Amino acid sequence: MQKLSIIVSVYNEEDSLLPFYTQLEHELTSLPVEAEILFINDGSSDSSLSVLHQLQEHDSRIRIISFSRNFGHEAAMLAGIDHCNGDAAICMDADLQHPPTCIHAMWEKYLEGFEIINMVRTDRNDGGWFRSITSRFFYSITNKIMRAQLEPNASDFFLISRKVVHILKNHYRERTRFIRGFIQIIGYQRTTIPFSAPKRVAGKSKYSFFKLLSLSFSAISTLSKAPLKLGLWSGLISGLLSFIVAIYSLIMWFIDKPVSGYTTLVILISALFCVNFIVIGIIGEYIGHLFDEAKGRPHYLIEETKGFQDENDKE
Repeated sequence: MQKLSIIVSVYNEEDSLLPFYTQLEHELTSLPVEAEILFINDGSSDSSLSVLHQLQEHDSRIRIISFSRNFGHEAAMLAGIDHCNGDAAICMDADLQHPPTCIHAMWEKYLEGFEIINMVRTDRNDGGWFRSITSRFFYSITNKIMRAQLEPNASDFFLISRKVVHILKNHYRERTRFIRGFIQIIGYQRTTIPFSAPKRVAGKSKYSFFKLLSLSFSAISTLSKAPLKLGLWSGLISGLLSFIVAIYSLIMWFIDKPVSGYTTLVILISALFCVNFIVIGIIGEYIGHLFDEAKGRPHYLIEETKGFQDENDKE
């Protein structure tokens, strides 16, 4: 019998953990696989860890990894990928916006030979029109500046085979990560399954607008070097505009209609400084990524584990 690893990121989800586990346990009971459930406690400040301990006492399939602090959703997924032992692994959240009822369809696609199964949102019941528009805008921009194309509305709800798990564990170890993007650019047999994301069963989203904006730029800078070319293109465009303004000024001077230069200079200087600071900011972000890589600090720190055969092995 094959083994399936369920990797669940948890951050302040004390009210949703029990409903989530109830649905997950029901789905796994009817699935002909051996299962392990890895809950990654990403530095929760509520009672999430206590709830996980209670669940683990009644279900030996549950493994718990608890971080020393909040390292972020990407680090939580990576920790689960690092420590899972299944022939395939499913990453999902504990807020029930990634419905456990989809696991059967994902497993069936895996048995058909697909190495990567992306769950694609057809709609979301709590995101609102603004988040839908910004999501479409992000994928549109990203796909225009990348060679590999990302699946629009793909989520952090996906299944990957043991082969892909091995690749992520050993080769895609950047400090700045976008795992849902990584699994779409490494190749292999890949497919998608549409799903509707329901409302959160409890709590609220941990991603504010500015966190989403930061994640979007991190994703773009991780997957593409195109933003670095902004300086070159802005310089060429500025040079062209300057040439046009110079020709226009010469023509006006020859026909004895000199152009007042104050307004023109103020506008040009302001625009050029704006472009200059944007380019410097983009370069600074990339240098920041290099600085993080050079420091070589761990992706996450584990404070405690529970349910593993060798607890001392989870460093």
